[in-house]
Amino acid sequence: MDINVALLKEICEIAGAPGFEKRVRDLVIGLVTPLADEVKIDNIGNVIAIKRGKRNPDGKRVMIAAHMDEIGFIITHIDENGFLRFHTLGGFDPKTLTAQRVIVHGKKDLVGVMGSKPIHVMSAEEKTKLPKSTDFFIDLGMSKEEVEKCITVGDPVTRDRELIEMGDCVNCKSIDNRVAVFILIETLKQLENPAYDVYATFTVQEEVGLRGANVAAHGIDPDFGIALDTTIAFDVPGAQAHERVTELGKGTAIKIMDAMTICDYRMVEFMKQTADKAKISWQPEILVAGGTDTAGVQRMGKQGAIAGAISIPTRHLHQVIEMAHKKDIADSIALLIACLEQIDGYDWKH
Repeated sequence: MDINVALLKEICEIAGAPGFEKRVRDLVIGLVTPLADEVKIDNIGNVIAIKRGKRNPDGKRVMIAAHMDEIGFIITHIDENGFLRFHTLGGFDPKTLTAQRVIVHGKKDLVGVMGSKPIHVMSAEEKTKLPKSTDFFIDLGMSKEEVEKCITVGDPVTRDRELIEMGDCVNCKSIDNRVAVFILIETLKQLENPAYDVYATFTVQEEVGLRGANVAAHGIDPDFGIALDTTIAFDVPGAQAHERVTELGKGTAIKIMDAMTICDYRMVEFMKQTADKAKISWQPEILVAGGTDTAGVQRMGKQGAIAGAISIPTRHLHQVIEMAHKKDIADSIALLIACLEQIDGYDWKH
């Protein structure tokens, strides 16, 4: 169950809103360059680390996708008192914005807080209605003149929360999807005998529409594809058994479908058999809403790819308190390595 928590912490805490992934991309490039036979950065900003296969006379390609971006915001207006208005980058439940610290990335980083109307001056109706993202503003504690020395419209904003360990779990903002970035890097470190050429792809702009994965899959044109991403673990009080999707500590999740992808039945069966053979704990995942890079990997190559996904069960998704179990993370690494080393031994024609 041991994982490199220090590395995961570094990857989770670094900033990288959709379209503004440079900091996390630079970190990834530094980490994967010694581990790969070749590293490419495409025009949209994806990082593609290639590790050549050991048994690959036909030049088959396996694309693994883990997105680098995290949900965030972009500044749209600075008012006369220095307060900032913003637009969301990715999917937010507005009530989770209350009482949060954020970091505005201008000429230098500035810490701000999400402000809203105090409850003391709300009407009875306002107290009961659900908040909207437009009800919030960012307060930097500075005048407009001071703000404008550093901040301009179009600057990105990320959430401020460090990674901590809680029992057997890790808790942080941006576990989605930095835990998958971590898993892919750890896989490259440990992968000794890949069957086919592995295209470890760290994608951009997933949270706003799978944009990086679409571009990367078109360029790589993979025969096989595996996406790595978090999935809902709704194993909390009040959840019905059929609503849980996955549970923490029960192993990695093998995606069967989500709202954007029906995974190839052959890939699903291959992953199940590989996990069982290696005695890796796993659970099935059917996610009726939402999607991941799996869709782009599966569909955007010239002939499509035999594609599936390894998902990491995560509680409290798209909040600053996302939580994953260290055993599930370790199981995800183990399953990905086993799949990449054994993919040439499966009968893909049945």
